[in-house]
Amino acid sequence: MKAYVFPGQGAQFVGMGKDLYESNPVCHDLFEQANDIIGFRITDLMFDGTPEDLKQTKVTQPAVFLHSVILATSMGEDFQPDMVAGHSLGEFSALVAAKAISFEDGLRLVIARANAMQKACELRPSTMAAVVKLDDKTVEEVCASITDEIVVPANYNCPGQLVISGTIEGINKACEKLKALKGRALPLAVGGAFHSPLMEPARLELSEAIQKTTFSSPICPIYQNVCATPVTDPAAIQANLNKQLTSPVRWTETVRNMAADGAQSFTEVGPGTALTGMIGRILPNYL
Repeated sequence: MKAYVFPGQGAQFVGMGKDLYESNPVCHDLFEQANDIIGFRITDLMFDGTPEDLKQTKVTQPAVFLHSVILATSMGEDFQPDMVAGHSLGEFSALVAAKAISFEDGLRLVIARANAMQKACELRPSTMAAVVKLDDKTVEEVCASITDEIVVPANYNCPGQLVISGTIEGINKACEKLKALKGRALPLAVGGAFHSPLMEPARLELSEAIQKTTFSSPICPIYQNVCATPVTDPAAIQANLNKQLTSPVRWTETVRNMAADGAQSFTEVGPGTALTGMIGRILPNYL
């Protein structure tokens, strides 16, 4: 069985998608359609912009989404997934690739998501940090021990790598405690506490757009971030998506569940190879 996985924010690079735009008429038309929907030529920033241009949330999220979805489209009949999953933002790419939502609706949701997250980031200073060399339970216990600030596990990326999210002071306190336990805590260059309770204003705003979107039965099961299990019911997919911004990304569980359900190969669709690296650590000797 074939599993396809879609990366999230952070995978972007200058030049992404340019080969598809120039060599494939269908891909060219989708990129131009996206330019019209977004209201500015995001392709100019993707193909010939600067790394700083691509770091803007309003650019990064639709850019990664577009590269992933259009790359899947370029595969034509070779894209025959038995299951799909996406990491955070990548879940929206997975939903479009699996035909649970349309390309246009997926892009509009990603734009709404980026704008809502940017506003939430500006409401209260917050950040994230990657914790390595410690098991998940230890990191969870440290987060739970900090009661005067918000700090929670956000991305369960792979064994020995868990990203935490919260207020700046909460993250600082957690990092001190984690370092004392011989872990490494690396602050991330992000503008907010994604996948934490601090994203509640963004979740509420995005939820309105999600409720107005038509969801269909996908062509294969989608392993969603909030549950890490296969979902095919459109109402359930929609309900899970509503919770995504304030819930952790259960990537380690997701990959293990996909393997347990018969995945024999994993193909990363989108910029970079970050997910392939994580899968190699989750399933040693598997790839």
